[in-house]
This record gives sequence, C-alpha cells and structure tokens, in this order.
Amino acid sequence: MLRAVSLCLSLLGLTFAAQAANGPLTTVAERSGFQRTGRYDEVLTLCKSFERAYPRFVRCTEFGRTPEGRPMVALVASRTGALDADAARKRGWPVVLMQGGIHAGEIDGKDAGFLALREVLEGRAAPGALDRQVWVFVPVFNVDGHERFGRWMRPNQRGPEEMGWRTTAQNYNLNRDYAKADAPEMQAMLALVNRWDPLAYIDLHVTDGAKFEHDIAIQVEPVYAGDAELRKAGLALRDAVIADLAAQGSLPLPFYPSFDVEDDPSSGVTDSVVPPRYSTGYFHLRNRFAMLVETHSWKDYPTRVKITYNTIVSVLSQVASHGRDWARIAAEADQRSTRLAGQGVALDYKATDKTRTVDFRGYAYTRTPSDISGALMTRYDETRPQIWKLPLRDDVQPSLTVNAPGAGYLVPAAHARAIGEKLRQHGVSFRELSRPADAVAVQAFRADKRTFGADSSEGHQRLTVEGRWAPEQRPLGAGALFVPIAQPKARLVMALLEPQAPDSLLAWGEFNTAFEMKEYMEPYVAEEVARQQLAADPALAAEFKRKLETDAEFAKNPAARLEFFYRRHPSWDERFNLYPVLRIETLPR
Repeated sequence: MLRAVSLCLSLLGLTFAAQAANGPLTTVAERSGFQRTGRYDEVLTLCKSFERAYPRFVRCTEFGRTPEGRPMVALVASRTGALDADAARKRGWPVVLMQGGIHAGEIDGKDAGFLALREVLEGRAAPGALDRQVWVFVPVFNVDGHERFGRWMRPNQRGPEEMGWRTTAQNYNLNRDYAKADAPEMQAMLALVNRWDPLAYIDLHVTDGAKFEHDIAIQVEPVYAGDAELRKAGLALRDAVIADLAAQGSLPLPFYPSFDVEDDPSSGVTDSVVPPRYSTGYFHLRNRFAMLVETHSWKDYPTRVKITYNTIVSVLSQVASHGRDWARIAAEADQRSTRLAGQGVALDYKATDKTRTVDFRGYAYTRTPSDISGALMTRYDETRPQIWKLPLRDDVQPSLTVNAPGAGYLVPAAHARAIGEKLRQHGVSFRELSRPADAVAVQAFRADKRTFGADSSEGHQRLTVEGRWAPEQRPLGAGALFVPIAQPKARLVMALLEPQAPDSLLAWGEFNTAFEMKEYMEPYVAEEVARQQLAADPALAAEFKRKLETDAEFAKNPAARLEFFYRRHPSWDERFNLYPVLRIETLPR
C-alpha cells in the first residue's frame, strides 16, 4: 500500500514524507493510491479536522441541509484574518468559491481540493496565495447523490473504484438548476453565494465523450458574454490557467470537446455560451467569473486528480496575483449594469457558421456498422495517437438581444409571492407596491405563438413564446412587485424576466397557466355570434372575406374561422397569451 501511495504521490509531483500520506488531514483517495474515494462522513471529519489543525486560518461551516437531511459544508481558508463574509467584504479581499461533486460521480474536485488545501496551508503550493484572498471550498455539492454510492456509476469513466450518482435524491441535475433554483441544495448554494459574493466560482467536473489525448478543458465566462471590460479579465484568467496547465504537461482545451455529431470526430466542435441553468452561463449575469473545469473521463483517477489539483493551485495563484484588479473591474461592471436602462442586452448566444481548423490530439479510429445497434460505431485505438484536423466554430455572437426597460419590471400581486421568493434566492432587489392603480402605462408582452414542451425537463413543462412588447394601460393591484433595472444584477433580472430568454421563469413553465385557454364559446354559439357580427359590421365582414381569400390555412380551419369572431366578442379572455410580468419605463409611485 505504501509503495502504491508513494508512486501516486510521485506522479502528483509532491514531496511528502511517507508518514504524511497517513496523517489526519489525508483522504481515503491518498491512502489508496488514488484508487478509491471516501464516503461523505470523511468530508465532515476532514472539515472539522482542518479547522482544528489551523484554527486561525480555516473555518468549517454548514450552509444547508439536503432533502435526506445531510449537512452541506464549506471550508473557508485564508491567512488574511477574514474568515467570514462580512470581514472579507469590509477588507476588500477577493473570494474564490470552488465546488466539487455537483455531479457526484465526477468526484475529482473533492479529493484534489482537500489535497490542495493541505498543501497550500503548509506552504508547499501557491505560496502566499491565502495571504491575498479567501478560498471557500465546497467538497461535495450534491451530497445525497454522493451517498448513492457504488461501482460503475459512470461506465464511461476510469476510476475511482466506487463513486456517487449524477443527480440528487430528488433526481435534480444541479448543473441545470442555477437559474430556476428548484433544488434545496441549489437554494442553499445561492444563499452561500449571496453571502460571500465570490469573484470567481470554480465548478469542478469530469467530461464524457470520445477518447483522445487532451486531458482537461477550461471554459470561463465572461469571455464571449456579459460586461465588455469584464470579458477581457475573464479571458486573461482562462488563458493564464491554461498556460499554467500546459507548462505542467497537460494538454488543455479552451472549449468543451463535444462533437457536433455524437460519436463522429470529423463533425467538429461548436463553442458556445451556455444558458444560465449552468454555472458558466449564470455567474456572468452577476458580473462575476465562472470557470468550468472538465478533466477527461478516460484518464485514470490519479491523473485526473493531479490535473484538478494543478488547476486549483493555478486559480489560487492567479487570483492572488490579479484578484484585487479583477475585483475592481467587477465592481465597475456592477456600476455599469445599473445604467443599462434602454440599452440592448444580449440574453442568448450562438456560434456563426464561420469555422477554423484546429489540430486536435486524438487517436486513430474507425467508423463501421455495428451488429449490435445497427448504427455506425466509432472504435478508438489508444495505442495510435493521431492529429485530427477538426473544424471549430467559435465565432460566438449574440442571438437574442433585448433592450432593457427604462425603469424595470412589474410582477402583479397574484404572482408576487412565488416570483418574489425566486428573486430573493438570487439576491435580486425589488420592492412591494402598496397602492393600487386603475391604469398604469406599461409595456405588455402578448404571445402570437406558444409552444409547450412535449416532454418533462427537470420536472417542468418548458414553454417557448413568440410575440412582442407593446404599450398598454393595465390595472395594478396593491402588493405588486417593482423590480428595478437599475441594480448590479440587471442582466440576471432580464435573464429571469424577459419571456424569450432561454432560461427565463416563463421558459421553465412558471407562467404556463397564462397561456392556457380556460374559457370557451361553443361552436353553435360562435356561429350565431359570427352572423350577428357580420350583419352589424360591414368592415368586419370585409376583413373576414379578405382573410378567407389570402390565408389558405385559415380558410380550411373551421375552429380558426370561428375564433376570428370569438376574439371580437366581449366574452373573449383578453388575458389569454398575456405574459403577466410587465415592463415600465418610469418609476412607479
């Protein structure tokens, strides 16, 4: 066992005495030569052990409970004396929040993080880094999933011997939950984020996919998205970490290596800005950095832990060197966000068709028909490295841009409780209006077309709408919410409340009932109403005739023809397809 541990520690490039590998701050992973990973009770024990060993520099804190009742813990490490959020804020220290195990089978971050924490505290790695920042480390985010423990939970991953499950006990995928924040775990994490306001959020994963030589992908936002000045700093952070990893022998990528056609490397890769259900799509909306770290699943566990360790140390070193400057730029971005009223704000992104060819370190492969599936199947030969000439589409541009409202959004009283709670979870500022009004000049969004998702997605029936904002006079009851656009999280406000944003509350089905017809007119009644309207209104009769002559689909659709008249009857529900949230151009009283 000691020989295996010694070999593994040598692989990690560390210089431990033999007894260090069996010390009180070591992990099951280290003691097994990085063949196994520990259960969650080890996390709880280590959290307290680090605090006892370094009482001046480490705090173990519980920040939530899972649906199965397990504590969610974070370690706060710093030599600045700022071991709580208020102290860090008052003293202006940048905060880095790293979390492992959001997908609990991808557990490299937990074991690499504990190893890095010990090494940094002992001065063996990133010397002086904790003198200039606060490091908040969540070893396991998806705690209940971590304890759904067994072999082959990720059959497309080499090690450890046993591991946790991808989703939570309630079967939520936490890395689809940042914007909608359904899971209790995500709500706890957002509360932790709101408390600490980390400059950078580091999300530690293991990728899936093809077999190739590249061992890690590093993606950062803002790089393509968000505040323009902050994008420059995000690019600097990404490139510096990639350079550090390359210098240590890794083959890092700046994009997620997922082929456009699954299992066909020749199809190439398209880069993107993911929507805010993901960590890297969420934090740029708060004017903060997010880094997605994806080691490659076909590397063995010792190698993956080594690379994740190197990434953690690199991030800490970069923030120690540049964190104060980056925090200043982020604070300036906050101020710029308060002045977005009337400006175009990008809410979704897409790569153009523009391609460039990149050298990709793959393996020789064949694609031949399978007698099992009947489809073409890719088979890789890991004994024959090969350079693939891959098309890369990385000209990422906004695909949806919406002008911010002049003052903000109004959430009517009927929806104030649910939406207010969601806004509080995200740390968004709003206030309740105490006075009713019979007619308020607003912009209202009415859908011309709505499409409900055919399948459940994360427990929701998603909705997409087509339509437009237009001026209207709407009544507003007491208890409505006003959500100002003049706040640092203005981009996040728009991502949640603009109906066509990809992860808006509307898109996740929060307002589906507004787009369901609940009152009807029987066809025989509509027939009588139509004849009365035609007789009473020659202009309407002419309009109906023109529509029959120019719209073939309308002409052959009896229901649509009757609805033409129903929509002009006093019984028509004028709220049907009206998005309940309104925009307002001037501050409400």
